[in-house]
Amino acid sequence: MANARNPLPEAQMGPAEKLLDLILSSSAHLWHNRPGIELGGLWQMRPKKGVALPRGAVEVKPGLHVTAAERLYARLLEIYALNQDLFAHFASYALKETDWRDLKVAASALMLVQTRAGQPVKDDDGSVAFYDDDFRRIGEAMLLFYEKKSQRMMTPKAVLRVAELLETDAIAKLNRKAGFGDPASKKAPLGRWKRAAQKWLEYREANPQLLEGLVKAGFKETIKAIARKAGYKPKSQRFFEVLGWKQKQAAGGHRTVGLGALKLEKKDRFDGLSEAEICEAIETQRLAYKDVVGRLPKDVGLTPAIMAALVPSLSDRDLRMLTPTLESLGLMADAEIRQRWEKAIAESTDQRALNVAKNVRSQALKDKLVEAADVAVKKAVTEATKDVDVRVMFLIDKSGSMEGAIEQSKEALTRILAGFPLEKVHIATFDTVGTVLVPKAANSAAVKHMLQTIKASGGTTHGAAVRALHGAGVRLPDSARLIVIVVGDEAGEAGDQFARAFRELGYSPAAMAMLVAVAGHGARGNTVRSAAGQLKVPFSEVQASTFDDPYQVPRVLKALLEAPVAVGTAPQQGWVERVMRTPLLEVKG
Repeated sequence: MANARNPLPEAQMGPAEKLLDLILSSSAHLWHNRPGIELGGLWQMRPKKGVALPRGAVEVKPGLHVTAAERLYARLLEIYALNQDLFAHFASYALKETDWRDLKVAASALMLVQTRAGQPVKDDDGSVAFYDDDFRRIGEAMLLFYEKKSQRMMTPKAVLRVAELLETDAIAKLNRKAGFGDPASKKAPLGRWKRAAQKWLEYREANPQLLEGLVKAGFKETIKAIARKAGYKPKSQRFFEVLGWKQKQAAGGHRTVGLGALKLEKKDRFDGLSEAEICEAIETQRLAYKDVVGRLPKDVGLTPAIMAALVPSLSDRDLRMLTPTLESLGLMADAEIRQRWEKAIAESTDQRALNVAKNVRSQALKDKLVEAADVAVKKAVTEATKDVDVRVMFLIDKSGSMEGAIEQSKEALTRILAGFPLEKVHIATFDTVGTVLVPKAANSAAVKHMLQTIKASGGTTHGAAVRALHGAGVRLPDSARLIVIVVGDEAGEAGDQFARAFRELGYSPAAMAMLVAVAGHGARGNTVRSAAGQLKVPFSEVQASTFDDPYQVPRVLKALLEAPVAVGTAPQQGWVERVMRTPLLEVKG
């Protein structure tokens, strides 16, 4: 039997299944900018001061969560070892088609150090027959990809994090074990990171506006760190001037650039300046939020006027994250700022606004932040279903075995159901009897209201939910593709009985998925997985707890909806096919 995470026994999982399982079960969230704790191998926010740590918890400093990084990197290595071509396309896909920042860092790191680097392959006579694929160039291209105003290219922080990840002892050990570095060397294998980082810096030095823009965005120290680590030698002293980086001659006396009279663009503190003068400096110098907050005098601080002057420099994501600050300063009452904030809400691509909502006082603002989370899910659903008419059945187990897990199911469903148009989603609960549910509107509040009366009790017959939907008049167009997502512990009737319900009622699922919620250490069944096998359709599985990660909800939904495409009688994993169709990245210029 499969374990609680894998949709198939480990021995039956090929690289495609492992890759899809990784996407569905890993948040790929490696870096945390605040103190946390590790409990059961997972990162959690550290309890407030004075609150005792849970038993077995280990404190984790801000930065890389090594346990999560090691776990993710090991899974990527496993997939790479099974199918290198698939992984090369996946790395390209991750950069161009997703916003998974930490996953991009890990995939780029692996591609930069793996051993396929365009080596010559020789004939028996010793002559070069051809050259092997240079997959390290994909790692380089991931770092060097540039597209104006694109949110997909790697930030300076991400470029630096690739090296920091590779230098982490646990990751270096994994790379040596995989044969990616000298096992006797004390230095961590960095592959082509230095070369790629030097090219990255060279391009920005040759395009001063890019360099200046990154400095204004608060990346000055990050760029310095990249230059140090990569051993970058600038072409002119202007590079140092923009970074405000004073230089001195090296011990070997070999430096030739940056030793003259540098016109350092040093960012002095605003001590001695009035609020009006600080606002004027922000506007005339076009200073960004990160470039200002650390320079404010203690007797002035961040005032409403200063914050208002900084708003034009904030990204939509920054605006959403700074909602509590804007509220505390009274700026949400400003019509112009409120309009800009509303626009940022409409552009949301993740559900982090749900966490931000916990820190605001106004119920109206809380509701808007929840709306931002709904927007993110709606976008994921729209993108995943833009080329095909997808209809979804959510079948929710409320039998007695779900006692203790039903609340987790409700929380996950509240986060995801709001993304579906009402006419394309069909919801039913079941024990031994099915009950059709219809939300009053396509938003989280309506879904929460719909689910609030569900209590765990009774036996388990999955097919009862399907029969209830059919009895309520649910019919699907011939052109529609039906995806069935079951929420529960999968313990119920035999899979062939569940499959028979679909056949008898005229429903033809294109795919089935299991959103697993198990009470405590409760037993798992195999009703849904077995039914998928009977119907000869793809099966995917994801843990309900995965949806606790605000970044993961849109990603998982998109993968679930794109994964299955039935081609003739041979089901194919459409998401993996899409990955394989992604052109391999190339280093340009």
